[in-house]
Amino acid sequence: MYTRRVISRPFGITGVEAAVVGQGTWHMGEDRKLRKDEIAALSFGLDLGLTHIDTAEMYADGGAEEIVAEAVAGRRHEAFIATKVMPSNASYRGTIEACERSLKRLRTDHVDLYLLHWWSGRHAIADTMRAMAELCAAGKTRFVGVSNLDVAQMEAAQGALGGIRLACNQVLYHLRDRAIETDVLPHCERERMAVVGYTPLARGGFMRGTVADIAKRLGKTPRQVALNFLTRRPALFTIPKAARPEHVRENAGALDFTLTPEDLSAVDAEYRS
Repeated sequence: MYTRRVISRPFGITGVEAAVVGQGTWHMGEDRKLRKDEIAALSFGLDLGLTHIDTAEMYADGGAEEIVAEAVAGRRHEAFIATKVMPSNASYRGTIEACERSLKRLRTDHVDLYLLHWWSGRHAIADTMRAMAELCAAGKTRFVGVSNLDVAQMEAAQGALGGIRLACNQVLYHLRDRAIETDVLPHCERERMAVVGYTPLARGGFMRGTVADIAKRLGKTPRQVALNFLTRRPALFTIPKAARPEHVRENAGALDFTLTPEDLSAVDAEYRS
């Protein structure tokens, strides 16, 4: 028996409640020997309230989406699923076709969030966003987002979307890379867009010093303190990947405590960009 933790808040302008700490799937689906464990980890995450599951057509050439489909089988209604179109596929027609393929792999009639993975310039952003708007109107995705876009690119994407508001920007964000705090995060906060940080635990590097001291005092782990800090503002969400039950449980406990203003200031000072 596991205690279900449901720690969520409104996902930007959408107003829809989404888990602040979700689950990433990068590299999942690449090794068939790990398939059973990866499915079990995502399912266990759902049990613990990590209902925001992020994937992409690029991950294992769609294999990660198939892992997600297995993990949410029979409980799709519990999950907030996001997936992404690759820039090489992001023409008007290519975006629509890519979404259809993702839906087939995910075994669902819609995703909650569909994102442009990054903007390469190969296809006009206006064409990509026109397709996104059409997918929204058709009920294939509830919301539209972007990933790895700077402020000017977000403004161009929003301008092309017209009356539909961008729900989020998914970006690299961990203690040793806080560059988004300079302009991307403030812009998203002004526009009421969620900011979803990927690779939040990076490759560690914060296991000693301030974070470790705070974790020891609170009876938590350094990873939990890091995730707590990285979601300290209402716009911030995060999607750590975990393929082992102990790491899933650890991620699920990242918001079971509150960092004091002094804790936040100390971590900020040590890891300021």
